Amino acid sequence: MSITDPIADMLTRIRNAIMARHDSLLIPASKTKISIADILKQEGFITDYEVVKGNTPQRVIKIQLKYTGKKEPVLTGLKRVSKPGLRIYVGKGEIPRIYEGLGITILSTPLGVMTGRQAWRKGVGGEVLCYIW
Repeated sequence: MSITDPIADMLTRIRNAIMARHDSLLIPASKTKISIADILKQEGFITDYEVVKGNTPQRVIKIQLKYTGKKEPVLTGLKRVSKPGLRIYVGKGEIPRIYEGLGITILSTPLGVMTGRQAWRKGVGGEVLCYIW
């Protein structure tokens, strides 16, 4: 089975793992997905991640999910924005703020995958991959 939108698949796997209160999950690795996992860690939405060799030739990302003391997930929402059928691009002045800055926008820019805040500081726009809050 081929996945037409690997980033949407990643977000769905994370969402499902959180709803099932799993501690960690495995996702097929790609450069973009590793960058997204890195941003989630930097922004404090996940505890950690590591790229491991799975049973198949392709590497996988093992993501450690983060919960508060009451076993409530830190990550409450993920939304895929730009899809293969409809790409959404923004200029540096049009980067959306999610929940008054409580959430983050993840962009794919000419300088790599970064948060909306980082892109704004560097003065670049790009493709809006997803919103996380």
